[in-house]
Amino acid sequence: MCFVACPQNAKQIRNDVGKAKELIASGTPVYVSIAPSFVANYDGIGITALNDALKKLGFAGAEETAEGAQLVTEQYEKLVADGEHKIIISSCCHTVNTLIQKYYPQALPYLAQVKSPMLAHGEILKKKYPGCHTVFIGPCLSKKAEADAYAGAIDCVLTFEELTGWLKEENIEVCPVSDNAGRTDRAKTRLYPTTSGILRSMNKDNPEYLYMAIDGVENCRNALRDIIDGNVGKCFIEMSACVNSCIGGPAMDKKHEGVIHERRAVDEFAGSGRFDTVELADMTKSLPFISMQKTMPGSKAIEEILRKMNKSDPSQELNCGSCGYDTCREKAVAILQGKADLTMCLPYLKEKAESFSDNIINNTPNGIMVLSEDLEVQQINKAAREIMNIKSLSDVMGCPVVRILDPVSYLEVMSTGENIHNKRTYLAEYGKYVEETIIYDKSYHIIMSIMRDITGEEISRAKREKNAAETIAVTDKVIEKQMRVVQEIASLLGETTAETKVALTKLKENLSNDEQ
Repeated sequence: MCFVACPQNAKQIRNDVGKAKELIASGTPVYVSIAPSFVANYDGIGITALNDALKKLGFAGAEETAEGAQLVTEQYEKLVADGEHKIIISSCCHTVNTLIQKYYPQALPYLAQVKSPMLAHGEILKKKYPGCHTVFIGPCLSKKAEADAYAGAIDCVLTFEELTGWLKEENIEVCPVSDNAGRTDRAKTRLYPTTSGILRSMNKDNPEYLYMAIDGVENCRNALRDIIDGNVGKCFIEMSACVNSCIGGPAMDKKHEGVIHERRAVDEFAGSGRFDTVELADMTKSLPFISMQKTMPGSKAIEEILRKMNKSDPSQELNCGSCGYDTCREKAVAILQGKADLTMCLPYLKEKAESFSDNIINNTPNGIMVLSEDLEVQQINKAAREIMNIKSLSDVMGCPVVRILDPVSYLEVMSTGENIHNKRTYLAEYGKYVEETIIYDKSYHIIMSIMRDITGEEISRAKREKNAAETIAVTDKVIEKQMRVVQEIASLLGETTAETKVALTKLKENLSNDEQ
């Protein structure tokens, strides 16, 4: 019910496609037992077409679970014929069986100890194809639990939704084909997936019995209470947990043309004859009582759980019912009994989430400010207030942002829809440099500003630039002075060289004259 009803799709069915693939990859032939409701799920598709598609996935073949249902019908007919049972409740629906085993054990003597069609057909397939693996495919979630509880007959259970997804993944289309072989007159038990389908497949020869079909969990519960109270006479009761029986199963594909169309599809595919099938030596099934009794926890244990849910005072016990329990104390008991957990409390989760987010916002070194679309301050953390020298939160809450900052950037983000990331801005009125990111969330109608104070970085950068400029200026002066010295030295060297040249020339001339 949760799986079908939840609008958030929070409940997911255990997906066993991977397990089926592993069985195929093992190299051992894998045969499919396909529930008779497949004709309602796959419009216009018969067993031949579905068998072809399943073979493309790697299966050795597919046969109808209705073959196993025939053996089940025979067992029901025997129970009715011997006349020893005042009330007989069908045991095909594992959900109904579990309901009786857990919550209505007084009705257990009336529950037929007969294998379900799935288990019977699984054994038939393993008898036909010794050593094979078997996979059941149908519209039921409970069949996964039943296969686990009665190991050996069925190795893996898939739902129609899982099969449809797998076929889509492999780009395999199930195409209608001529299915004369499948539409024989041998398949009365193909009626099983509809309400009263079991009864319609039976020979109701004992006039002492009243035959009735009941579907839907609430109707089944009411009928079981009547049986336990002694208000029901000699009868055979077909019980299905799902309204409209198996064609109303939770794991049928979502898109259908309606129950009348689906029931008609089942009726047209069925017949009035019988399958030629193998017999099984034993068709009995154990259906013992499943105790649900739990030890009632003491008041101290309950109060400790309530405290963990931030309900240390009775006034904090809202009893809102969002967890599914009428009171917070019932919820605490369920937690202690292992039927629930703390996270199922909506107010607790909300408070925890708010506390967590507030912790992050208030302790982050970045300034965070949230504005409405009217550019009014909705939230501002301590770091942002320090950047803008705002002493108290009440000084700005609900005030226009223009009182503390230039609103141009926020208006620009709202009008263009383009967020601003890491924009360096100088807040002259506060003497601060910030690196600001502005995000506009249209869904929540808010503008969020995240500011990183980079004043220290900017001051350091300015100092570095000033030092660099001063260093360059000093270097230029030193270079200039050195160049002057070089030039002066060069000039003096030039004059000295010229004078030396003149003196040496005169000395040379004098020496030459002396020799003459």
